[in-house]
Amino acid sequence: MSATDSAEATPQRILAAARTLFATGGYRATSMQAIADRVGITKAALYYHFASKDEILHRLTLPLLDELEGALSEAESHGDPEAVRWRAIEGYVDVHLRHRDTLTMLVKDMTLLVQAPVADRFRAAIALANDLVAGPERGLEHRVRASQVVAGLADPVVLFRDVPADRLKQLILDGARALLGSGALPPPTRGRARGRSGGRPAALTEEQAAQARRMYASGHGVEEIARSFDVSRATIYRCLKNEI
Repeated sequence: MSATDSAEATPQRILAAARTLFATGGYRATSMQAIADRVGITKAALYYHFASKDEILHRLTLPLLDELEGALSEAESHGDPEAVRWRAIEGYVDVHLRHRDTLTMLVKDMTLLVQAPVADRFRAAIALANDLVAGPERGLEHRVRASQVVAGLADPVVLFRDVPADRLKQLILDGARALLGSGALPPPTRGRARGRSGGRPAALTEEQAAQARRMYASGHGVEEIARSFDVSRATIYRCLKNEI
């Protein structure tokens, strides 16, 4: 590694070390000296790259906020309310799973969440997520249920940090489906009658087929739709082919 490459890598090493220390010990309890020691540099070298601990916090928090706003904006661009709702939920979970340590850091010291502009951006993102999950009707019942769902998307990411991301994501999404019910997302199909072999159902009902086509038209992939209804991809392909 050249001297230039090493110099460029040092800020990233500092951020990685600070992220871990803040998540485990807390932001306020972690000193600049502890960060320097973790990276293996002098405190003076640390201050060369970052003028303060607040600057490190800002650099760590920005990617989470930027990606969260981007994911919600992308979800909002879809016309179908069901697609908007699902993409908002899944995008929200994906971002928080990618930034587990940063989220843990913020939750460990809740006072960090009231610092502007971090607090303002988080509040705006949560409000947008609530609106997207509630849907265009936005009656009180929809808004209350949406707020319950959104509030429950991030907490498990912090509480179950040792669970693999893919497994935890599926469990969080299952919980969202259970809260929203059949009126918002395809219902769980674990209790539905199986095919003759006792495996996956061989076909969809007319209502489920219509839901599957709407999901496909709004951008959901065949594999994702098949998982939603607990059927094979071949079943979904047959459903889509019959529509054509």
